[in-house]
Amino acid sequence: MFSFLKNIFKPSITPIDMKKYLIVGLGNIGPKYNETRHNIGFKVVDHLAKAEGATFTTEKLGDVCTLKIKGRTTLLLKPNTFMNLSGKAIKYWLDKEKIAVENLLVVTDDIHIDFGSFRIKAKGSAGGHNGLKDTEAMLNTNTYPRFRFGVGGDFGKGKQVDYVLGEWTSGEQIDLSIRLDHAANAVKSFVFSGLSQTMNAFNGKFER
Repeated sequence: MFSFLKNIFKPSITPIDMKKYLIVGLGNIGPKYNETRHNIGFKVVDHLAKAEGATFTTEKLGDVCTLKIKGRTTLLLKPNTFMNLSGKAIKYWLDKEKIAVENLLVVTDDIHIDFGSFRIKAKGSAGGHNGLKDTEAMLNTNTYPRFRFGVGGDFGKGKQVDYVLGEWTSGEQIDLSIRLDHAANAVKSFVFSGLSQTMNAFNGKFER
């Protein structure tokens, strides 16, 4: 009898939805950061949303929009927690939407990669990136897909912060839109083709 009652009052657990994806662009909020290298994650998800005719709304811990990619529900997220606390927003939306960690893709800048090159991986170290550090701490794992968008590292000793918080050069601005198209296609590929095929198709230096 007691086991019967236990089953009646056992709390229900909403299952993970393996056809739902969370794409997170990392950046800092505020107009002064809009055109900085550190905000390339925001740029990528903004570009994808615009291409798909989707718009962001301000929700808890970030701006969010939802779109369908070949029938698969895809949430785009721009955390409003600032870069160093990105993991808080990511964990909240993963839990809220019951999305598997393997269906998460975090898009961020990387100074160790040439401008115009992509490095998409299933796991890895934070590599000194504070947004990835906080994500790893909040998720308690470094095994989650990430998309590193190369911004180059043309700066002198002690000038890293100035560089990543600096704006694109005029030459980079010219090339940026076509690279954003390529990045948006990589994100869509991750959703409908999977991580392995996306890595094979998009990793490396992008040529016109």
